[in-house]
Amino acid sequence: MEHPTEEGARPSRRSVLLGGAAAAGVGAVTLSGGDALVRSLRSPAESPSAAGQVHGERTHPFHGAHQAGIATPPQAHARFVGVDLHEDVDADGVRRLLTLLSDDAARLTQGRSALADTEPELALSPAGLTVTLGFGPGLVERVDPALVPQWLGPLPEFDTDRLEDGWSHGDLLLQVCCDDPLTLSHAARMLLKDTRAFGSVRWTQDGFRRSYGAEPEGTTMRNLFGQVDGTVNPEPDDEDFGPLVWCGEGAPAWLRGGTALVLRRVSMDLSEWDRLDRPGREDSVGRRLDNGAPLTGQAEHDDPDLDALTPLGFPVIAEYAHIRRARSEDPDERIFRRGYNYESGDDAGLLFVCHQQDPHRQFVPIQRRLDELDLLNEWITHIGSTVFAIPPGCSEGGFVGQTLFEA
Repeated sequence: MEHPTEEGARPSRRSVLLGGAAAAGVGAVTLSGGDALVRSLRSPAESPSAAGQVHGERTHPFHGAHQAGIATPPQAHARFVGVDLHEDVDADGVRRLLTLLSDDAARLTQGRSALADTEPELALSPAGLTVTLGFGPGLVERVDPALVPQWLGPLPEFDTDRLEDGWSHGDLLLQVCCDDPLTLSHAARMLLKDTRAFGSVRWTQDGFRRSYGAEPEGTTMRNLFGQVDGTVNPEPDDEDFGPLVWCGEGAPAWLRGGTALVLRRVSMDLSEWDRLDRPGREDSVGRRLDNGAPLTGQAEHDDPDLDALTPLGFPVIAEYAHIRRARSEDPDERIFRRGYNYESGDDAGLLFVCHQQDPHRQFVPIQRRLDELDLLNEWITHIGSTVFAIPPGCSEGGFVGQTLFEA
């Protein structure tokens, strides 16, 4: 339970962070205790106990060794926002921005309204909300150029890329994931209010999966081609998950316990894909569409037999099949995928999101093989690409990115 003295102290903290924005402080005082007021006005019919089985109260911790939204089971909806910092934002400005964002994210993810929230009612059902902050090279350079990891920057060029500036790059990433689109929209809006004095939105990308509860937990997502997407994926409780995903001794000290995020916007030509017969679709991937099993197996997680031949002597899983090209004999050349589908006007496809310690060592070799001979390249085009450093989590009273200033 919140104490009035703690709530009363918050506006002055924010006004200091914003450089004396007194008006914001006044608004915050007016809304002080708003969460409790809104909850008290709920009628019995509106209470969770009277409404049957609802899931809006579910929360994920904001504070901890790692940021939420990485090993967290993927929610149904996601919004990725790339922000460009204003030229005059220095290290102190970065610190104030990250403190504001962390403070509001900590509140929103637990079903509490942001400090200057004019619609606190929209924050009361967190529905598994997570907020994850990522840093581009431009943000890290504002604090100390020597702290930029060697992999933090544009990926090498690939022949099949048709990258657009409007879907690439950025100084700051806001990743907001939730099982309720209204809660997500409100949380993203509150966080973007925090960024207005420090930067401008470069791009926004919305993604979706199956609705919460539509499939058993742990079911592999399907992309808009109807394929299972991400079958070969390490699990957070696997022994090798940490060494693959979380940055360790080889990373800059401020990033240890964090990870590297690659976000690729992959446009799919659904019209042309619709013209392809089912055997052709399965051949291009190397898996059955109905249950995701490799063409040489019976179940999704069966290990593909890449040596199996047809009666005519051809490989059952063709040399150009996606699962063959993505496969590596190097156990360290793996990534953790957490992607989403997207639709935007006439464009639809996949927001390919992956985490790893080092994209150049883990992601790039895989993508090079796909770039060279993946038959799926006939129907997909990479139109956006960006890399962010995801710092470790923070403790209560701290802020995400604090390690950057302590390095």
